[in-house]
Amino acid sequence: MDPHFENQLLQTRRHFFSRTAWGLGTAALGSLLERDLGAAEANPGASLGIPHFAARAKRVIYLFQSGAPSQMDLYDYKPGLKELRATELPDSIRRGQRLTGMTATQTAFPVAPTKYKFAQHGKSGAWVSELLPHIAKQADDLCFVKSLHTEAINHDPAITFFQTGFQIAGRPSIGAWLSYGLGSENKELPAFVVMVSQGTGRPGDQPLYDRLWGSGFLPSRYQGVKFRGVGDPVLFLSNPEGLTAKDRRGFLDDLASLNQLKLQEFGDPEIATRIAQYEMAYKMQSSVPELTDLSKEPARTFELYGPESRLPGSFAANCLLARRLAERGVRFIQLFHRGWDHHTELPKQLPLQCRDTDQPSAGLIQDLKERGLLDDTLVVWGGEFGRTVYCQGKLTADDYGRDHHPRCFTQWMAGGGIKPGVTYGETDDFSYNIVKDPVHVHDLHATILNRLGIDHTRLTFKFQGRHFRLTDIHGNVVKEILG
Repeated sequence: MDPHFENQLLQTRRHFFSRTAWGLGTAALGSLLERDLGAAEANPGASLGIPHFAARAKRVIYLFQSGAPSQMDLYDYKPGLKELRATELPDSIRRGQRLTGMTATQTAFPVAPTKYKFAQHGKSGAWVSELLPHIAKQADDLCFVKSLHTEAINHDPAITFFQTGFQIAGRPSIGAWLSYGLGSENKELPAFVVMVSQGTGRPGDQPLYDRLWGSGFLPSRYQGVKFRGVGDPVLFLSNPEGLTAKDRRGFLDDLASLNQLKLQEFGDPEIATRIAQYEMAYKMQSSVPELTDLSKEPARTFELYGPESRLPGSFAANCLLARRLAERGVRFIQLFHRGWDHHTELPKQLPLQCRDTDQPSAGLIQDLKERGLLDDTLVVWGGEFGRTVYCQGKLTADDYGRDHHPRCFTQWMAGGGIKPGVTYGETDDFSYNIVKDPVHVHDLHATILNRLGIDHTRLTFKFQGRHFRLTDIHGNVVKEILG
């Protein structure tokens, strides 16, 4: 069948209006309101009235610790457990809660207290493990939330839940929501950038999938752009040998003209996305090399972030790049660091993982603070769930492991209108159940959006007849930690 005739047969009233919306009417309106349309392009959420109120933060740096850090070995100090070592976890504490397949067949659940020393730090008196001496020095800038809880008990649905507000893949990630709602402050760089590093604590840890920073049912222009640690930061960013910048510009102009014809014909927003992404890729050919060139950074900067900050692809180097991205107005910067899944040999693996992340995380906070960026940059640190107080496998004098635990775990936040030097929430003496001020994943998301001037119930997108949002039908802002 002739494609033009087929198109006429398939055209409905809805197709007609969607097509004409991209036609002469748009061109005429664009000539009259060029400046306003440019503003709308920079801020796609303007039609939703975003920002809904005055924002305290302009951007987010999310340090996601993939694999689930052990809260009672790092932040949730339970000194009474030392006397209960190797005793059976009481049924009154476990309360018949579900177990993973890795410990469901265990006949005993011996209590495994941490082997690491804790101390109070700063004026706030926050308890922090000896494994995190640099983060401990920043205690008065941090807000520790010890009462996070989630519904997922396995890694992939739990990480998906933290990224998208839903355990099943397919919904937009939090960075995509913010890219859609707030747009970008820098036309030369993406609004949403992702970097992934591999920890030394457990090199063969859980995989991470690109869909975790995807756009779901939002237009794909809002998905995260992944920066690599090896070779070109972004694939195909360099021109092929023999192709000059002028040739590339001419090629893209011609390609944009062809795509524009198809956009006017079909009105498919993904064609508009393709046009925009080609343009962004062209701009990134100059902006990204400048961004990743650390030659002008003073020696003190590398000392602040630690010895691995000169190693491309390391968590330390990514933290430094996160600061540079924040300086340039990138809206959402997410660092994934793998290696926290310590089912066995925790005393061997956890110190290595902390060595990877402690100084860079603290260095990032200090660097942002010194540059006046911490006030309007919200930093979030945490994993997908916590770890059990009981030992997975055999408990020995020198070794123990911990299974997944969604009932309670610790995260911290800093800057961006979050109250510093406070600890919120409380768990029982076994760090197994929350006894005060629970915070759900949806509550965390609602609070992050609030600091950016967004009412989480009003950042929506209509898909398949329903208005979806990051927090689904749940979520409350944790007002007690707002500064």
